[in-house]
Amino acid sequence: MKKFFIQTFGCQMNVYDGQRISNMLKVNGWTQIDNSNDADLIILNTCAVREKATNKVFSALGRIRDSKKPDALFGIVGCVAREAGADAFKRIPELNFVLGPQSYHKLPEILENPDSKLLNIDLGGLEKFDEMPQMVESPLVSYIPIQEGCNHCCTYCIVPYTRGREISRPFDDVMRDVHHAADTGAFEICFLGQNVNGYHFENYMLSDLIRETAAINAVKRIRFTSSYPTEMTDDLIKMFGNQPKLLPFLNLPIQSGSINVLTRMNRPYSLNLYIDIIDKLRAIRPDIQISSDFIVGFPGETDSDFEQTMNIARQVKYINSYSFKYSPRPHTAAALMKDQIPDNIKRERLKMLDGYLNDIQREFNESCIGKTFECLCEGPDKTGKHLLFRTPYMQQCIVEKPSFGKIPNLVNIEITAANKSSLRGKIKN
Repeated sequence: MKKFFIQTFGCQMNVYDGQRISNMLKVNGWTQIDNSNDADLIILNTCAVREKATNKVFSALGRIRDSKKPDALFGIVGCVAREAGADAFKRIPELNFVLGPQSYHKLPEILENPDSKLLNIDLGGLEKFDEMPQMVESPLVSYIPIQEGCNHCCTYCIVPYTRGREISRPFDDVMRDVHHAADTGAFEICFLGQNVNGYHFENYMLSDLIRETAAINAVKRIRFTSSYPTEMTDDLIKMFGNQPKLLPFLNLPIQSGSINVLTRMNRPYSLNLYIDIIDKLRAIRPDIQISSDFIVGFPGETDSDFEQTMNIARQVKYINSYSFKYSPRPHTAAALMKDQIPDNIKRERLKMLDGYLNDIQREFNESCIGKTFECLCEGPDKTGKHLLFRTPYMQQCIVEKPSFGKIPNLVNIEITAANKSSLRGKIKN
């Protein structure tokens, strides 16, 4: 029996890539296991957005090299592979393959020639979507990429280098994947893209994909990530008002509340535009909630700049956010900027921002106590004593496993308790 192990780092696009790789191997007779020591094939599916993530990958590769079976093949796919290229073989000479995020469908080549070294980090466009076999069984939450790459070229971001320039998939190809997912078990569709709301193929836009997907009876929930503020067009905003299947939750990254920092980041939108988008969303969908992404300690960020970031967080009251210290990345303009911020200041600012964001998240979670939400069941927890559900706001809700029969995939849950990171609830009859 041929056994493989795959570990995925990073974003939901990487989760999708990992699912497709696993499916491809299973279709070809491989069995997935959760222990790299016993695997015949070991794959690290990687993210390069932050320096820490890249270092984590190479540390893991070193441990795997020392503990794997002698004849096991191992390597990396994804953004770190694209970033490192041939240098990956210099750092870990025992690697068998290094495949970029648009060339992991080439993996069978190394399986056919295990004594060779395989390097392919080409930005091949949409080829992988045509080459990979369809999912045999789709997960309840199916990630459907609709575009790859990004044209915005933020000065801190390595994505245009690792994923390439923006390219949208044909509308019919996307909808084929949506219908297949719905036919093979998906209840929720999450549209993916580095600039997902910038999707544009011929005359089709993201709003058209949402509208057509909402007409599929088997699909019960729809969402998309990750959005760019200037691409939040009025037709897309209106979707939140007239498509009930579109969840009342949006991740809208702002990165900084300072117009000076945004300019240096090459994110050319005003704070007025950003707030106007949120006001429109809340007017058309009063129950909508917003999450965001923040970078603190960007080169040249002053105390005043950081305070403006705190102000936007106070104004919007994000219910969930991802905040990070600025991390210089190769192939980016910001890495060459001279006025880098000392790490101790970045740590202090991040602690302050995280503290406030955590308070807001806890406050929102506690406000849900006594309310009832239709939640998607994700299955049992590790103990087997509880079931894990996901609310329309992407909160995890823990429910004691009932003694009666099979639980439907979508269930009304009454929230009974909350903390910063999760909710507790009970199934409502």
